[in-house]
Amino acid sequence: MIEVRELTKRYGKVRAVDGLSFRVEPGRVTGFLGPNGAGKSTAIRAMVGLDRPTSGEVLVDGKRYEDLPRPLTTVGALLDARAVHGGRSVRGHLAGLARSNRLPARRVDELLETVGLASVADKRAKGLSLGMSQRLGIAAALLGDPQTLLLDEPVNGLDPEGVKWVRDLVKRVAGEGRAVLISSHLMSEMALTADHLIVIGRGRLLADTPAHDFITGNSRSYVLIRTPEPERMRDLLAARGVQVDHGPDGSLEAVGTDQKTVGTLAAESRIALYEVTTTTASLEDAFMQFTADSVEYRAEQGAAR
Repeated sequence: MIEVRELTKRYGKVRAVDGLSFRVEPGRVTGFLGPNGAGKSTAIRAMVGLDRPTSGEVLVDGKRYEDLPRPLTTVGALLDARAVHGGRSVRGHLAGLARSNRLPARRVDELLETVGLASVADKRAKGLSLGMSQRLGIAAALLGDPQTLLLDEPVNGLDPEGVKWVRDLVKRVAGEGRAVLISSHLMSEMALTADHLIVIGRGRLLADTPAHDFITGNSRSYVLIRTPEPERMRDLLAARGVQVDHGPDGSLEAVGTDQKTVGTLAAESRIALYEVTTTTASLEDAFMQFTADSVEYRAEQGAAR
């Protein structure tokens, strides 16, 4: 488990992280989200002792990272897949980490098989693709069989099979009762992976909530209706207290009802229906709406032609 307690990190006059507090609980995958510049990477670096907090602290299983006698057996982390000595082989990199944490050599070969790198075990790290480097970084994070796993953008550069592999891996790890924190900008993947969300903006905590609650509370779901009699259909729904908006293409968007109700009303009133589709909220929509005031780097819409 990770406990972040009033974490603050300043760089000169800039507060990259500002009084941040949250917990990463065991037994679930926690998504760590925020716009560019929100302070996610700084917070993760503080969790593994790479950045010293200006104030506050981070505890992993009740201890500061620098006080852990064998860090890899407590917390495994992937921060930068390319942060590997390019001249070392894949096996050599993992073997060095294993020796430094007094881990058995057999663990290296086990992990090479697990992450799919056994066939390139003797290849130098500088010759790996980004996707292969990600797999090597994940192998290093898993090397000590830790109870806590931190992954920063773990699916960058992976093909669809690799993305699904990471998704299944972290769910399995969390299912074993371990704590997993994933930072990612891929909202579609986070929607499939995360059970709980920590959302930050400008270094401060914005949300600490189950993923489902975040989506439903910050976006809009509706029933899309296409009919040759939209006004009549709208009046029928409105008479029953259903909020109905007009879509941009002449369709109707009914909020607070379901397909069965719409279909029954239409049948009773002999209204033809061309389409009745439930449009569910997405994590991306919810995230964009929720963090709109926390975005520091925003491109001008329509600037490029």
